[in-house]
Amino acid sequence: MSEPSADPVALIRAFNRFYTRRIGALDDAHLGGPFSLAECRVLHELAVAAAPLTPSQAAEQAGLDPGYLSRILRRFEAESLTVSARSPEDGRSRALGLTPQGHAAYDRLRAEAEGAVEAMIGALSAEARTRLTRAMGEIETLLTAPSAGEIRLRPHRVGDMGWVIERHAALYARDYGWDERFEALVARICADFIEAFDPARERCWIAERDGVRLGSVFLVKGDAPGEAKLRLLLIEPSARGLGLGKRLVAECVAFARASGYAEISLWTQSILTAARGIYAAAGFELIDETPHTRIGVPLVGETWRLRL
Repeated sequence: MSEPSADPVALIRAFNRFYTRRIGALDDAHLGGPFSLAECRVLHELAVAAAPLTPSQAAEQAGLDPGYLSRILRRFEAESLTVSARSPEDGRSRALGLTPQGHAAYDRLRAEAEGAVEAMIGALSAEARTRLTRAMGEIETLLTAPSAGEIRLRPHRVGDMGWVIERHAALYARDYGWDERFEALVARICADFIEAFDPARERCWIAERDGVRLGSVFLVKGDAPGEAKLRLLLIEPSARGLGLGKRLVAECVAFARASGYAEISLWTQSILTAARGIYAAAGFELIDETPHTRIGVPLVGETWRLRL
């Protein structure tokens, strides 16, 4: 089974809209001063740099298009906020710095910015301020972390069955309202798998990245000779959209063929559209539909089969 994907992109975009409104990022004059937010950023980078910056370095530090930066620098030069000289590192480029007027403008800007932040968080308790700054630090850490490692599929080991049961119960309760009867069903499947495990004919795959479990699927012996069953397909919300469900199902199919099974069957629910799409793409065919309340809510159970 699988579940519909959460939408972190929409959540992040909504937060961005909230925060940019809150800090006035889109105002023509940031903090009520004479500069836009982009101009404030350039002033900041020039002020805090350990050495004069070339235009390309300033553009990179400020995260601005070089053409846009050039327009900003022309204004700064016209208002005597910056000074430039031939770069000692590259004679073909300029080295940029702030004039005394530029440093004074930056000091005023910094005082205004710090005052605006203090006003924004002034009503928060000390505990709330700590929560806020920790959350901001966590966001920065996550978004600047090294790229995640490769997702690998490994056999089950001690502790994995508990994780499979807990994640199925938590995710399906959150997304569909399924109660502890579904958790009990998953627990029975896991217990049966461990107690009667046949390594030559059965397998559990755990998808893992950097030590974090991201998904699972099982292939077990079916009720009839030559039949295998695919069970407990699960993809964590953080790993959806990566093709992991297709990869796990493909592992089941390849193992079943290598083990001499004639067919694979599975049981899922009609509302699990993402999982059904994966099964159909892998060649499974729907062969039976039966309404039931086996896990506490009215559902339509479906049996799918793949001939090998």
